[in-house]
Amino acid sequence: MTVFNPQDFARAAQALGDTGRILYQRGWSPATSSNYSVRLNDQCCALTSSGKHKGELTPADILVVDWQGQPLTNGKPSAETLLHTQLYQRDAGIGAVLHTHSPVAVVLSQIWPQEQLSISGWELQKAFAGETTHEATLNFPLFANDQDIARLAAQVEATMQQQGQGHAYLIRGHGVYTWGKDLTECFRHLEALENLLGYQLELLKLRPL
Repeated sequence: MTVFNPQDFARAAQALGDTGRILYQRGWSPATSSNYSVRLNDQCCALTSSGKHKGELTPADILVVDWQGQPLTNGKPSAETLLHTQLYQRDAGIGAVLHTHSPVAVVLSQIWPQEQLSISGWELQKAFAGETTHEATLNFPLFANDQDIARLAAQVEATMQQQGQGHAYLIRGHGVYTWGKDLTECFRHLEALENLLGYQLELLKLRPL
């Protein structure tokens, strides 16, 4: 039987609501798009419920799900729950996952021709945990959007097994997933990623593909 600490859940629910309001205000999570989660233990996570406006989240809009995506509290899990639990199951060091739909990420993912976006030479790369130099190359896989989330989650896992876990990935015409040891680190990764993707989009205006 999966159990969790109610106080941990309450703290996670409050933090996810606060984060949702920030992401909505920045235009990265319009309307009911996006989903966010925080690990509670080695069996389950707190997750935003499906169909909730991300600028108006309350603790009642957060539920607990196990690694199979089954709800353990009231609420309807996001259709994309398995993309969160895939990450938690593969790496016990992941404590939070953020999925957003910013205009920059959606547009760039739609027009980028390769199956991987490689970025190097930007000082901001060092915002990602473990990155110490702008001279490194960061690789972000791109996946075709798929309504079969179990199939997409399996594809993400297979790619990570072959190419490494990295820091984030994009879904074409959809958005990004990024993660971190906790919600603070995850938010930092997302903020860095949004700016790096913005740099890349601006470069495309100057140097079209």
